[in-house]
Amino acid sequence: MAEPLDRYDAELTTPEMVILELEASDKADAASQLAQRLFAAGRVTDLPGFLEHVTAREHQLATGLPGGVGLPHARSEFVSRTSIAVGITKYGHALDFGATDGPATVILLIATPASSFSDHLEVLATLARSLSKESFRESLRRAYDAEVIAELINSSLVFFDH
Repeated sequence: MAEPLDRYDAELTTPEMVILELEASDKADAASQLAQRLFAAGRVTDLPGFLEHVTAREHQLATGLPGGVGLPHARSEFVSRTSIAVGITKYGHALDFGATDGPATVILLIATPASSFSDHLEVLATLARSLSKESFRESLRRAYDAEVIAELINSSLVFFDH
């Protein structure tokens, strides 16, 4: 029997915050699509305001990681709780996030409340560690299942005290 969805209330991401076969014109479009999932889930209270913060952060420093990963992120007063939206690009639709080794096929939008500076750094550091492993990146790309992807992300952050 399926578990009730409210078990996800405490999770950083849920299947509803995962976009499979993401098609976006550029990194801003990808961030916008992912932010809409956070907004729909009630984790972001002001979509344009939050996206402004993501864009401002993106202009400060590229958020591409080696291995085809984009990690747009922002701390914002429009975020109700630390959350991650995940996009796996459709085959042939990689997006430039400024990484030296090429475009991204796995995009994780990290949203943290403005007050949670240490949470923000901890989530970024923990995810970056997981994403530095080729096996983890491949698991995300090959899952083809929002539930599995959400579980992979949440379990990689299992020690994160939220």
